[in-house]
Amino acid sequence: SNSNSNSSSANGNGNSITRRMVNQTFEVTVPPGVRPNQPFSLMAAGQRVLVTCPPNARSGTRIRFNLPVSMPGTGTGSDAAGGNSDSTTPSNTNSGVTLQYDTQDGWTRTIRVTDMKFAWVRLDNDGELATGDGKFHVDTSAYVRKIQFLEGNDKRMRTGKVTLVPASEYSVDSVIMKNPDDPVPHFSQRKEEDELIKSGEIAAVQKQSMDEKVEWLLKTCKKLAVPWEEGHMRICVRREHLLVDSIEAIMSLGRDDLRKIWRFEFMGEAGIDAGGLTKEWFLLVTAAIFDADSGLWLSSEGNQMLMRINPASQATCPEDHLVYFRFLGRVLGKTLFEGQIVSGHMVQYLYKYLLGWPVCFDDLESVDADLYQNLKKMLDIKPEEVEYMCLDFTAAQSMLGETVQVNLHPDGEDKTVTGENLHEYLEAYFKYLMMQRIQPQVTELLLGFYDVLPEPLLAVFDYQELELIMCGLPTIEMDDWIKNTIYTGTFAAAKERNTCVKWFWEIVRGEFDQQTRARLLQFVTGTSGVPSRGFSVLQGSDGIIKLFCLNGIDLKNGAYPRSHTCFNRLDLPIYKSKRELREKLTYAITNCSTGFTIE
Repeated sequence: SNSNSNSSSANGNGNSITRRMVNQTFEVTVPPGVRPNQPFSLMAAGQRVLVTCPPNARSGTRIRFNLPVSMPGTGTGSDAAGGNSDSTTPSNTNSGVTLQYDTQDGWTRTIRVTDMKFAWVRLDNDGELATGDGKFHVDTSAYVRKIQFLEGNDKRMRTGKVTLVPASEYSVDSVIMKNPDDPVPHFSQRKEEDELIKSGEIAAVQKQSMDEKVEWLLKTCKKLAVPWEEGHMRICVRREHLLVDSIEAIMSLGRDDLRKIWRFEFMGEAGIDAGGLTKEWFLLVTAAIFDADSGLWLSSEGNQMLMRINPASQATCPEDHLVYFRFLGRVLGKTLFEGQIVSGHMVQYLYKYLLGWPVCFDDLESVDADLYQNLKKMLDIKPEEVEYMCLDFTAAQSMLGETVQVNLHPDGEDKTVTGENLHEYLEAYFKYLMMQRIQPQVTELLLGFYDVLPEPLLAVFDYQELELIMCGLPTIEMDDWIKNTIYTGTFAAAKERNTCVKWFWEIVRGEFDQQTRARLLQFVTGTSGVPSRGFSVLQGSDGIIKLFCLNGIDLKNGAYPRSHTCFNRLDLPIYKSKRELREKLTYAITNCSTGFTIE
């Protein structure tokens, strides 16, 4: 039977549009080369779908599948086109629809028809599903963190395991239950009355603007929140013992308490919290926990404004360092739940972990730029000469000033790196640096984060949007930005007098809004944050001042702008028109979220 539900959103004119979720039947021809039981990817109703070829079908066979889709309607019994069909039985439900294949390359999120879960797939240049050869490739392989939730001894919080799995093996539910603590049953066993957000709505919201997505998030969180009259939390803290008191209070709460309204009181101070004290608390407590002096976090080697987890945090807080990360996870989750902002920017791959986005080999550059470059250079060595480097499957780890050897593989010190197993070595090193050495801390951070929020709720955002939502839009002074920009390549001679440079700044200053400027800054420097003393103290990967750099390159070397975040450099092709520059720049900063370069 066809299921229907209604939801409302605003269009560009501010008018409310009622949207209906309906099951629609699609018909498609199995593409050439696809075998029985093999998955293939396609576009249906504007969303990426992963379909498995039935056992009795083959290339050329026409098959059908059902997919929940979001359809516009007036809510008065007619559809958006002005028809007179009943709103609960759309006229085109169960009609066959011919689908067009998308040829976009890179990792993209799909809805997997077999279980209606979100999954990641990578397409080749022909639009076919890229299956790979089972080996790790620095240019195409990607991993996603996977959370396995487990019930702990304390009913107030779950335990769990976090691991890195190949991106194609990760999936997350596409529905949200009215009780977010309830497990999501298989789609064939779901009851419509138990669902708050239905399959298809998340995919529809994902296409909207960031402001519209944030509005949807806050409205959904309000539905998940415990009403004031059913219970709320009053939390008293001492300003001089803010972090200790806050951790004791927040870690004593159950998961349902995290969705209640919080009101704060600073002991010994007059004042009623009408929202202002709550806002202050979020800013103060996150500033305290991100402080490098705490020993829990370190400034990133790539950007002093970005914070990364200290692998040796246990040495700083031997008994309870993981409690701080669980606490921070809960605070970050509550930040999104209530529309607050925090003090402190994290390295980009941690936002990817929060969202379940792919991390790739290039993310290593933000961890250790020199090591990243050295590992990539190994690919240029002739396979038969790799073992002459006398490397084994171990890594050197600096812990509190001492260098220790860590095995990347069981008996790693006895396993020599050769041309044949080089891909295995690079994969092991990648997984160690990105996850294994900070696995306990990341686990608690994610468990705390999802103590508050259901995981599918954030599938509408990319990791750049998440940073902007959590940290707020930065104040970007355009005069300061332009004044503290250097020019290289074909821009070196004329500098700001170059026509292409003039177009660039005219677009950024006169046409980009504050949000788009922030995304440009993210694209080039790795964060939307601006140093408190302005662009004149922008730092590079080595902690040395590296000003924002515009590097002119020939169009034949690349059609799209490319960024080098460790050097705060943007490679900008010499475009023939301002319109072309605007289109290519806008596309690059809004569509390169997965970390794969456009060529």
